[in-house]
Amino acid sequence: MAAKIPTVPLLTPYKLGKFDLSHRVVLAPLTRQRSYGNVPQPHAILYYAQRTSKGGLLIAEATGVSDTAQGYPDTPGIWTREQIEAWKPIVDAVHAKGGIFFCQIWHVGRVSNQGFQPNGQAPISSTDKPFTPQIRSTGIDVAQFTPPRRLRTDEIPRIVNDFRLAARNAIAAGFDGVEIHGAHGYLIDQFMKDHVNDRTDQYGGSLENRCRFALEIVDAVANEIGAERVGIRLSPFADYMESGDSNPKALGLYMAESLNKYEILYCHMVEPRMNGVLEKPNTSDSLLPMRKAFKGCFLVAGGYDREEGNNAIIENRTDLVAYGRPFLANPDLPRRFELDVPLNKYNRETFYTSDPVVGYTDYPFLEDSA
Repeated sequence: MAAKIPTVPLLTPYKLGKFDLSHRVVLAPLTRQRSYGNVPQPHAILYYAQRTSKGGLLIAEATGVSDTAQGYPDTPGIWTREQIEAWKPIVDAVHAKGGIFFCQIWHVGRVSNQGFQPNGQAPISSTDKPFTPQIRSTGIDVAQFTPPRRLRTDEIPRIVNDFRLAARNAIAAGFDGVEIHGAHGYLIDQFMKDHVNDRTDQYGGSLENRCRFALEIVDAVANEIGAERVGIRLSPFADYMESGDSNPKALGLYMAESLNKYEILYCHMVEPRMNGVLEKPNTSDSLLPMRKAFKGCFLVAGGYDREEGNNAIIENRTDLVAYGRPFLANPDLPRRFELDVPLNKYNRETFYTSDPVVGYTDYPFLEDSA
């Protein structure tokens, strides 16, 4: 019987630097807001272990690099000894099942308010432009944002260093590498995008200046833990959190080309069609120029299903495909793709509830629902 299952492109092996992947279905980084007090919890052990397959790549949820990096309730951090120790059993559980585990490190920048900040200070950003209150992605409440404080030029190296230390801490916790979160309107994106960045120093104005902060972080992190353990996530076309750019194609291409100098492991780009949290608009824009420009592993995300993922691999538009909501709702997603069986439907209402089980570890496996 087994011989009759045709080869599924998504399930072909891939050599990711020194890591041997058995398939190309990646767990996308997904904020779940269940790390009470910014400390990863024991229930995350089961959550990540459920989604681990031998030779599968998982990217952990966005993890704060410092006490100024937070902007959402109960998101994990990796700047304290307690947080490092709390991550260890989670990482161990993924490794015990043969998975490869990267930690996504982030700073939210202005997507925050005084309540999340040390001593009630203003959030930091590339700018001091205030930010419109937003309906949270839960769709229930409105997030309020404190007007940010523009980082002084002489303060920027300290933030770069926060990313470097977070990367070192991630390796200390056992992670195989880190993904720098440079997407979706958070701090790094706030520097890169000209709709936000209104600086007049060497971090503002030209495309090169706006990308300087991102590339300084890449350089610092690669030097700290080795370029072969570093990825970055970018969303040049997205306008999340009022962070759009007047020429996203040029931005994406410049970053893809610039990253080659650092010889990092992978570049993870979000599809142009995902320019809002819920929309999937048609667009003629493509990541192909960036795919061709970047010399390392290329990883795409944004609304892919099984067929689209297979086609992207067949047409060599990417090396790996990251899945978010389908993987959240289907802990055995690679197996379901192999057998081409129906997927569990995700429940948006429980994406960010603080429950340690509901909407988190209670989605059924194939054999449970059979």
